[in-house]
Amino acid sequence: MKSIIGKKIGMTSVFDAAGKQTAVTIIEAGPCVVTQKKTVETDGYNALQIAFGDKNEKHSIKAEINHFAKAQTSPKKVVKEIRDSELTQSVGETITVDIFAEGDSVEVVGTTKGKGFQGVVKRHGFHGVGGQSHGQHDRSRAPGSIGNSSDASRVFKGMRMGGRMGQDRVKMKGLKVVKIFAEKNYILISGSVPGHNGAIVLIQK
Repeated sequence: MKSIIGKKIGMTSVFDAAGKQTAVTIIEAGPCVVTQKKTVETDGYNALQIAFGDKNEKHSIKAEINHFAKAQTSPKKVVKEIRDSELTQSVGETITVDIFAEGDSVEVVGTTKGKGFQGVVKRHGFHGVGGQSHGQHDRSRAPGSIGNSSDASRVFKGMRMGGRMGQDRVKMKGLKVVKIFAEKNYILISGSVPGHNGAIVLIQK
């Protein structure tokens, strides 16, 4: 598996030679530094630890500074571990967006936008209990009945109700690499990816 950490910049659209419009997400992917290599002999499994985004040294603890110093790099904001990576870079070397090519099929992992506590209309797409008639008052966004009577005497697990929405880890599959700007570390991926502008995402192939 090939992986790189990136930051979501925003969305735009591009046109191909035939004039077809495609919505794309712009991601600043890398450069990432390999900070540690784990092997079966030393750690019990194979993995590659990569880091992205510079971090001010005065905001870093000594353990972080010493760990990144072994890779001869400055402290980083984001560190992720990639199991069974296909990449061959050694500790201290850099991973760039060049590991992907235009037309590749990739997966993007990120955290969705947090919406806070939401009702059933926004969270589950309910339509309310009907029109404002027959004595109904402020019921247009109410959930309605949530359970049986004395037979069950309880609300079943998984009942769709109001609650916390968003802030979930999501993987988007089947996305395509539309264009790569290697000089700017930009990669344009078809469709939308999880998270707000500036959110950290992981691109995998």
